[in-house]
Amino acid sequence: MLTRDHAEKIAAKLKARRHPGARHEIAVFEYEGRIIAQFGIRRGSRKDQGHDFIPGRIHLNRRDTLALAECSFSYDDWIQRMKDKGVISV
Repeated sequence: MLTRDHAEKIAAKLKARRHPGARHEIAVFEYEGRIIAQFGIRRGSRKDQGHDFIPGRIHLNRRDTLALAECSFSYDDWIQRMKDKGVISV
């Protein structure tokens, strides 16, 4: 399960712009001035609260999303994957 800690690590690694919200903090990911992904980080006191929606929001599968949170998948790897998938036009 993806947790809030994973969400925080992913947001930092992907250089997210963060915006406070009522229930969630919104992490927005831009590339060359264009928003390419975003997700909410739940604010609850439980750090183990599920964030299993993140893979779909950042255009990755679960395995690659966990690798991104655990440092074996880099920001540059993610940008290249977004280009390969057509999320970012080259």
